[in-house]
Amino acid sequence: MKNLLNLLLSSLLLLTPLAHGDGIFGAGKNFLGAEPELLPVEQAFDLDFEQQGNRLKLSWVIADGYYMYKDKLKFETHNATLAEIVLPEGSAHEDEYFGEQQVYYTYVDIPLTLQQAADDASLTVTFMGCAEDKLCYPPTKRTLALTRFDPKAAQPAGSGTAGAQAPETQAPESKAGATSVPVTEQDRLNQMLSSGSLWLTLLAFFGLGIGLALTPCVFPMYPILSGIIVGQGQKLSTAKAFGLSMAYVQGMAITYSLLGLVVASAGMKYQAALQHPVVLVLLALLFLVLSLSMFGLYDLKLPSSWQDRLNSAANQQKGGQLLGVFLMGVLSGLVASPCTTAPLSGALIYVAQTGDLQLGFLALYVLSMGMGLPLLIMGTSGGKLLPKAGHWMDVVKTIFGFLLLAVSIVMLGRIWPGLVSDLLWSLWAIVLVGYLMHQNKLSEFNWKQTTRSVLLLLGLLASFSYGLQALMQGLGFDSGRQGLQSQSQQSHGFKRIKSLADLKQELATAAAQGKPVMLDLYADWCVACKEFEAITFKAPQVVQRMDHLVLLQADVTDSDAIDVELLEAFQVLGLPTLLLFDSRGEQRQDLRVTGFMGPDDFATHLDRLLQ
Repeated sequence: MKNLLNLLLSSLLLLTPLAHGDGIFGAGKNFLGAEPELLPVEQAFDLDFEQQGNRLKLSWVIADGYYMYKDKLKFETHNATLAEIVLPEGSAHEDEYFGEQQVYYTYVDIPLTLQQAADDASLTVTFMGCAEDKLCYPPTKRTLALTRFDPKAAQPAGSGTAGAQAPETQAPESKAGATSVPVTEQDRLNQMLSSGSLWLTLLAFFGLGIGLALTPCVFPMYPILSGIIVGQGQKLSTAKAFGLSMAYVQGMAITYSLLGLVVASAGMKYQAALQHPVVLVLLALLFLVLSLSMFGLYDLKLPSSWQDRLNSAANQQKGGQLLGVFLMGVLSGLVASPCTTAPLSGALIYVAQTGDLQLGFLALYVLSMGMGLPLLIMGTSGGKLLPKAGHWMDVVKTIFGFLLLAVSIVMLGRIWPGLVSDLLWSLWAIVLVGYLMHQNKLSEFNWKQTTRSVLLLLGLLASFSYGLQALMQGLGFDSGRQGLQSQSQQSHGFKRIKSLADLKQELATAAAQGKPVMLDLYADWCVACKEFEAITFKAPQVVQRMDHLVLLQADVTDSDAIDVELLEAFQVLGLPTLLLFDSRGEQRQDLRVTGFMGPDDFATHLDRLLQ
């Protein structure tokens, strides 16, 4: 195993993408939290909006060293009427260009009263501010959708909800608990990185990483690390197990974090490039080679001259083996790279908006370490859990060979989902169960062996049945199942689109019908995208709500120029991503979904769009 891991060094270095440009420590804030010279306008003047019946409240949190002009505030309504506006007093400020002015520092809260508002009412607010002794920002507009208010109906306070913004603006970042505007989890985490305490923020990301440790993206890492630990045999001490596990987790965490920075800095096309068939086939072949070695078919060795040098270095310092395990962690980071979750998206959005690579890397690294904590515990305890040496070691080694082979099938499944993937899984399961049945026959005959025999026989029949059913379906013989699947797809009603122009046309058509729109951005290599299709989109409560929507899907697996244009138009940093548009064709940025969401939560999410 040691020689095999050393062999991977040159291959893995070719597969590991490196961030370029200023590098991790060359842009944005430093580790002490110093702000960049100038903030984006949405961070310098952080607008928060809420509506309760006919009462509106607009609040600005103004960054230190910035101020906002009182007399530049303007409010325009569409299909709504406001009562007389009374602005709070500001602070006196002698302006170099405008003379004596009243300005707001730190915070300003402006209450407004609606006299009436129609269904499609909106409020456009214009504001302007400056950075002291630096520059002034141009007037900035924010368009906010209003909830209908009929004075005759006299809605009770608190029944309204804050609306969405029109597509030409960005959704304001609202403070948790201060607004009824729905804010996605990734937005809250982005805000936490922007304004929260550094240590509390990192602690939160570490906790979220622990929660992600049981997701499908992390599952392939368990057999890899387990195979490394088991390969050490009885001689493995707790300290050595910890060192190997830590080296593995570090390789995974650093690679995962660097890949995140590349995606946030350079766009989705780099993440998609890692899912190119050539890259996936190379990864699948590497895991296949590892699995065959675990099966004991052969041992791969470097040329003797290389091996002598590496062994000499390993004898002088116990880093040779750790380097091999570290590189296995790097490989695992590549395996996990296509998975997008809300915590990951929050960190990526922060990096993309601010260019703060340092804090972005820290957040991603701590998130990865949280994901690696169960791996670290499992690997460290491995030595204590191992019984005395014996035949069991060969059996366990072979089983982990099957698990590594399963990782290879996962890679190939991203290229050939459906029939090919199903047949590979069926064949894998049949061979695994057959091996276990053979080992069971060698054990002592008793009721335990009989029970195992029955269970394994059932497993063999199930594996064979699964493969046969997949084959019949692929060849067109399983008409009943095909008809059921076709009916399910029709019930979902997704229409495939390709380009940004296609989307604009569909939005215009839906707006003419007065229907909201949901766009599902999908790729074959996206595990959570398939979870949405298999779980969330099939749930009755979700189907009921999707019947009121125009459902669109864009397959961006190829990541060609047209796909990249669509992704960049909406600043999509990872998949799965669901974009929601209201009945006027305007994007509800506050309702964007990034990462998997279960049926109940997603149904509630759609209710916000449909209300």
